[in-house]
Amino acid sequence: MTVFLFVDESGNDHQESPYEVLAGIAVKDRNLWNLIQEVKAIERRLFGDFYATNKIELKAKKLLKAKTFRLASQMPPINADDLPSLAQQCLANGEHVTRLQLTALSQAKILYATQAIQACLDAGGRIFASIIDYDAVVAQPELGDVSGLPFLRKDYSYLFERFFYSLEDSGTNEMGMIVFDELDKVKSHLLLGQMTEYFINTRKGQERSSLIIPEPFFVHSDLTMGVQIVDLAAYILSWGFRIKGMSKPARTELQPLVSALCNMRVLSKRVVPSIRREPVDIWSIALIDH
Repeated sequence: MTVFLFVDESGNDHQESPYEVLAGIAVKDRNLWNLIQEVKAIERRLFGDFYATNKIELKAKKLLKAKTFRLASQMPPINADDLPSLAQQCLANGEHVTRLQLTALSQAKILYATQAIQACLDAGGRIFASIIDYDAVVAQPELGDVSGLPFLRKDYSYLFERFFYSLEDSGTNEMGMIVFDELDKVKSHLLLGQMTEYFINTRKGQERSSLIIPEPFFVHSDLTMGVQIVDLAAYILSWGFRIKGMSKPARTELQPLVSALCNMRVLSKRVVPSIRREPVDIWSIALIDH
């Protein structure tokens, strides 16, 4: 039995996004194909074949930007029976769209994200994330051993740690497989080398390789539905999720989506000697602020 962890980033350009997020969504292999089919059906129902035919990826920063919510709220909610046809007319008509059609497309985009996240929750999906306050910390790799290979970044090690705890707590001997959105070749080789060093040459990495396969897959996000879903999750966490220590304002319109993601969090309990001898709560979403 395999659990796939689809991983993507948001806000790593340190421009508009309030926080940098490295997120992962874990789905068991027996549930993955049904989830893919369901999300594709949601896309076809709302948008027809427009995005698929034109090879346009449904990216979170386009679907869930503030303008989408502003346009969606300029008219009352459109009847569910009429919404798909009006949204598809908007896509087909290009510049010659009506106010009603534009409103419908914006409402359909929000509905797509909502239903895709819900489908993931229904499929038993679990959310993991490392959130970086890049005003307080830069989670860049440190210089490693004499080979000059940098250590694995802290946000990656936190993500793998919490994924490992989830696999360990399941008690089923399920193995974790990591699937990344493909970076350029240089960055992909660097990350692969860092993961190899981590899982083979560190004590914690060796322990975690008992349940996480150290060699990841790299895929094209536009061809892999799991990465497209985690792209939504990473964006929502950056702009809407807040816990203690996160002082930057959140977008209130994203809160229903944030709540859905919170229902996908995993809680583990572990003894952390540096904190206390009794087990402490370790949530699958962690803030890195130092």
